[in-house]
Amino acid sequence: MDWDDLKYVLETVRHGGLSGAARALGVNHATVARRIAAAEANLGAALFDRRPSGYAPTQAGRDAARTAETFETEHATLSRSIAARDAALSGPLTVTAPQLMVQTVLAPIFGAFARAHPDIELTILGAIETLNLAEREADVAIRISDAPDPDLVGRQAAVQKSAVYASVEYVAALEKDPERQLHWLRFLHWQPAPRDVLAVYPNTRTVMKLDDMIAMLGALREGLGASRVPCIIGDRDPALARVPGLPLMPYRPIWVLTHADLRAVPRIAAFTEFVSTALRKQRGAFAGEAT
Repeated sequence: MDWDDLKYVLETVRHGGLSGAARALGVNHATVARRIAAAEANLGAALFDRRPSGYAPTQAGRDAARTAETFETEHATLSRSIAARDAALSGPLTVTAPQLMVQTVLAPIFGAFARAHPDIELTILGAIETLNLAEREADVAIRISDAPDPDLVGRQAAVQKSAVYASVEYVAALEKDPERQLHWLRFLHWQPAPRDVLAVYPNTRTVMKLDDMIAMLGALREGLGASRVPCIIGDRDPALARVPGLPLMPYRPIWVLTHADLRAVPRIAAFTEFVSTALRKQRGAFAGEAT
């Protein structure tokens, strides 16, 4: 049978239906349904029960998914093993990093690396979601984390601090009237305003919740309120200023990581060393010391 058909079976089981599988594979529903039908025809067994609520795997479908998962793991292991033998300082290199980090900090570093190594073909995935390096979705991950994946190897490139920022105009108004109410912009996954903020601005009130740092920066620039932002980003934004009277606060560090099987590949080793060194040179800015 076509082993590629089993990939569609596996993703349908993983995601509980055609919609999730289609999103994961970047295809439409009809393609997923067609590939499942082809797998069933080749195997001579029904892999899913077609119900009004969606596709429900049969026992044969669950067995096929387990087999596909084993094949997926073996394929990834083989891919990493072959890649690890590549001794050339050339070829493709895929990097995943948060989009805002690429925009504000990493783009010049990537550009310098590309100029230094023109035979390495960089692909940059500016993604918030975590990609699977074991499955070769990326070769290198630049991540902001307190506890990166233990299956990955690399180094902590920078310790970060954050501060509370608002628009330059908003901060000027605060300085004129320190007793005024501080409008707080909160991330959905964060607690309300920190105690350090409430101690200085007891009239703080949450006026908006956001789920994305790029959206948060837009709201801050518009003067809608104040929020906590990594110093490396807030200090470099000419439209923002630190809210007076507040201390620096901890923020998650930055890591440059790869899979253990790939760390000796020359182009990957060269890239991780280059980026780590460049980030370490900016450690004062990350720590909020360069204002």
